[in-house]
Amino acid sequence: MQSTLNFSDLLRLIAERSNAFRATVAAAPSLDVQVPTCPEWTLFDLAQHLGEGRRAWAATIAAGPAASAKSAPQGEPAAPREREALLAWLAASTQQLLDALQEAGPDRGCWAWWGKSQSPRTCGGAARRQLHEMAVHTYDAQLAVGAPQPLPDEVALDDVEEFLSTFCTTTVAWPHEPAAVDHHIAEGRSWRNWLSDDGARVARLPSPGATPADAPADEDPDGGRRLRPWQRQ
Repeated sequence: MQSTLNFSDLLRLIAERSNAFRATVAAAPSLDVQVPTCPEWTLFDLAQHLGEGRRAWAATIAAGPAASAKSAPQGEPAAPREREALLAWLAASTQQLLDALQEAGPDRGCWAWWGKSQSPRTCGGAARRQLHEMAVHTYDAQLAVGAPQPLPDEVALDDVEEFLSTFCTTTVAWPHEPAAVDHHIAEGRSWRNWLSDDGARVARLPSPGATPADAPADEDPDGGRRLRPWQRQ
């Protein structure tokens, strides 16, 4: 599915959400505060996860399209416990990711765990997933310090579409009767997620209740007409 954001937007917003995360860590009363949305973790644990994950994805992107698994970065320093050093480590983690993405460009192939989904296994797809990983964990951190902030609209809108594309689509057959689910958000954007023996797909709707131009069709075994899954009675 085409992102609502172009590649330069994705890189800009990864940096912006990283800055917001570090600002939250800097303002926290303690790195040991619990993260309510990640109840097993402290704020330090969340920062460690975020930084280590960005370094691993930087290495994965740098490994190129032939990589068959997520890369484990070699010789990287552990997350430091001292706050200023941790902030610098987090900034370096994000920069590694941004540098790797910038060098690769959006269209180069990239290993990805979402291989059966509709999201592309490209560096552009990885950048989009990284933005929303960063956005979610920035909000987690803000909740931990009691100062949650709304997501920027452009991030929130793309987050819904990226989630549907990555987590709600698959090439694995839907084992029940064909079905379709429409998703609508207050800002006026809508999507349809259809499920059939071809798997699960999603498309943005031109208007609520409309049929996507790329909706699937299959043969009606009785009349030979081609029907959308949700048109079957």
